[in-house]
Amino acid sequence: MDGPTPAQPHVPAEWSPACWTTSEVRTEVVVVHGHRLSYRIGGTTGPVLLLLHGLLGSGASFGPALDELARTHRVVAPDLPGHGASEKPAGDYSLGSLATQVRDLLVLLGLESATVVGHSLGGGVAMQLAYQFPTAVERLVLVDSGGLGRTVSPALRAVALPGAEWVLPALFNPVTTSAVRRLLGPLQRFTPPALGQVVAGLATLADTEARAAFVLTARAVLDVGGQRVSAADRLYLAAALPLLLVWGGRDPVIPVAHAHDLAEQLPGSRLVVFDGAGHFPQVEEPGRFAAVVADFVATTAAPADRDATWAAALRSGSVRAGQLPLGAADSTTS
Repeated sequence: MDGPTPAQPHVPAEWSPACWTTSEVRTEVVVVHGHRLSYRIGGTTGPVLLLLHGLLGSGASFGPALDELARTHRVVAPDLPGHGASEKPAGDYSLGSLATQVRDLLVLLGLESATVVGHSLGGGVAMQLAYQFPTAVERLVLVDSGGLGRTVSPALRAVALPGAEWVLPALFNPVTTSAVRRLLGPLQRFTPPALGQVVAGLATLADTEARAAFVLTARAVLDVGGQRVSAADRLYLAAALPLLLVWGGRDPVIPVAHAHDLAEQLPGSRLVVFDGAGHFPQVEEPGRFAAVVADFVATTAAPADRDATWAAALRSGSVRAGQLPLGAADSTTS
């Protein structure tokens, strides 16, 4: 036996807007487009924070920082489709699809907008959400985010290799994950929080549906050369929003150089590096992380008319083909 069966998420019999009657973070489920979507919700007052986790994660990937933020904010942390307790159907796991489903969750909760905090893959989803639905995003917080450069750890690049879907079942199955749990169980109190996140994520690959969803999600953003989806050509649009970058100075998955490069391109942004942290600063230093995010929200204001602000930024960064230097239009098609 691996322990008691966890309590099942609450499924409202009749859907209603988000209820903020308690500061305790709890788990609920809604059916979106016929598929279960699990999310954590908590807090009673204050600005709304939407927290988006990374690959192989869940809403729980924000750890104690989620509870800390719920003391002064209203928090929503979904398990993205294909992750955690959410359903894992075969289908589209692109950033665009994930961003659309996050927007749909906000609508179902009766929320017009939120400050969006995205970690790793969730950072890419957050940027896509801001691009597709600018009125839904008040501020943007990118935490060791994907989508800002080609470099990523070799282990993730390997998922894009042909045949990876056949190798994964041999590495991650109920037998191997049970053995790992037995081995690490006595050492749990000594396990660094970041390592615990990695082990928990890998353990989900023992499930066939979770494994398939992982491969589809990873290949939507990665190839054997690294990250294949980049926000580089649209980063100028981020200047229309208050932007905070939080990064682990020792991140072995996505280098902190990506954060420095973006901060240099967008001088109005804020950059906070947790020098001793790796890829999970929110769980390695949860108190500091919560304080940094809370201060950012308290000291910045969302654009009053985000649609107009976004449109103005788009116009300022775009030119008509006739305005390009002679031959420039042709050179882009070669």
